[in-house]
Amino acid sequence: MKRTYLSYRHALIAVTIALGAGGHAFAADYVMRISHQFPPTHQTAVNLAQFEKDVEAATNHRVDVQLFGASQLFKPNQNHPAVASGKIEAAAILSFQWGATIPGMSVSIIPYLLNTVAKQKAFLKSDATRLLDEKMAERGVKDIAWIVDANNGIFTSQAKPLLAPADFNGLKIRGLNKMWDTGLSAMGARPSAMAGSEVYQALQTGVLDAGFTGVKAAYSRKYYEVQKYGVASNIILAFDNLVVNPAWWASLPADIQQAIQTAADAAVQRSIPQEDGIPADDLKVLNEHGMNAVALTKAQEKVMADAMQPTVRKAFLADSGADGKKLLDIVDGL
Repeated sequence: MKRTYLSYRHALIAVTIALGAGGHAFAADYVMRISHQFPPTHQTAVNLAQFEKDVEAATNHRVDVQLFGASQLFKPNQNHPAVASGKIEAAAILSFQWGATIPGMSVSIIPYLLNTVAKQKAFLKSDATRLLDEKMAERGVKDIAWIVDANNGIFTSQAKPLLAPADFNGLKIRGLNKMWDTGLSAMGARPSAMAGSEVYQALQTGVLDAGFTGVKAAYSRKYYEVQKYGVASNIILAFDNLVVNPAWWASLPADIQQAIQTAADAAVQRSIPQEDGIPADDLKVLNEHGMNAVALTKAQEKVMADAMQPTVRKAFLADSGADGKKLLDIVDGL
């Protein structure tokens, strides 16, 4: 079965690349294929679907935007090399999944560091994003949008709600990356970093005891089917960076570039939260589907921040060096 699936996957990639090279039945002047890992109901998948409509309308269908979600073409860790090498024109990449390639990209997920909408909006306009755009360019891709994936997170569990650091002791839990996972380890947890698409099965089979994701994603990925409790807070700010192949971008006429950039800017604006805290409707929908979901109080958030942030900051600086120091100085000043 696995060999059959892989053969199908390889065939799909080959056909898609061939179509992008000019085999599309109704070929537009330009094709923009976008790979991402999100299921159709995920907020970024929905946002990109609107981006597709906006670009095609603005260019009078001279650009054919083709979305390939749910890791149809490339796995999350394959999106960057696929775009950089020109195998595909674009991809949406979760900021913290750059890992050791660009350690500075993880600055926004340091626990409770960017936990207000005002700070989040300031970050988007700051020298921090400009520095990180330069780092992505050095790695062979051009960033055109910092789309907010989540400005919150929810710890899910089966035995009891994870309300305080002591509740994490001994738990096998979903991590995000090596840096962030040091904060979980500081509370006695046993983190394992994995892509969001892999977490449901890991929770279902007992590979993990507890999960972590954005509050909206807990619904779109149906965590409520395999976890009884959820505890949410404004713990991280994660982005889905829309990156393009620089050579492809340079080949586009100026008016096409402008149309795409305008649509990308609109996607960013749609993604920015409008108020602090956890949206009540997002918790409500989880509760309506059987999960006992709550938000931490400010006092509880401070206890969690005190337990996680110092360790994660130290790991961030160790991984990112001088650039990390610059980024933290910028963010601390927002």
